[in-house]
Amino acid sequence: MKIINKEVLWEGKFLRIVLISFIDKEGKLRKWEAVERINSKGIVIVIPITPKGEFVFIRQFRPAFGGYVIEFPAGLNDKKETLIEVAKRELIEETGLLSDEIVFLAEGPVSSGLSTEVITVYVAKNVKEAGEDLRRMFPPDDTESIEVLRIPHEKAFDFLEEQRIKGDFIDLKIYGFIELARKYIN
Repeated sequence: MKIINKEVLWEGKFLRIVLISFIDKEGKLRKWEAVERINSKGIVIVIPITPKGEFVFIRQFRPAFGGYVIEFPAGLNDKKETLIEVAKRELIEETGLLSDEIVFLAEGPVSSGLSTEVITVYVAKNVKEAGEDLRRMFPPDDTESIEVLRIPHEKAFDFLEEQRIKGDFIDLKIYGFIELARKYIN
């Protein structure tokens, strides 16, 4: 298996679509369409956990789905920061919370058949309200309208099912992240 060529079919501000030519295991030339993230050096997801053992979810309108999605705070490394700095910034921007204890949880592809994106997941332990100065320094993006939801860890799956029944989309990744992050609940 070997990549022979990568041709850009379209490029926007944040994404590009490429046609990848590769040789398969039988020596045949194959083509594959993929999406690449541009103007970004990584993506983070932050799993905030309160001292009371609550997960902090966000609910936001996602134009790609034409509806609301329940997810954990996340964002792009588009400001030449370390991934930990991105995690801290996104936590403040999207929830108004901060943590002095950000711990690596996992890393891997988002959708390996479609995208070249790799996400890095962190747990933010013992989150607390960020001060007004920090919230002013790291305001939410103009395009985001986010509802912050604190849910006791033992009720997380029931909450997600209730939201799904009400019509929200649930980011499938969070089910596994909840299980992985439970060991960090005090």
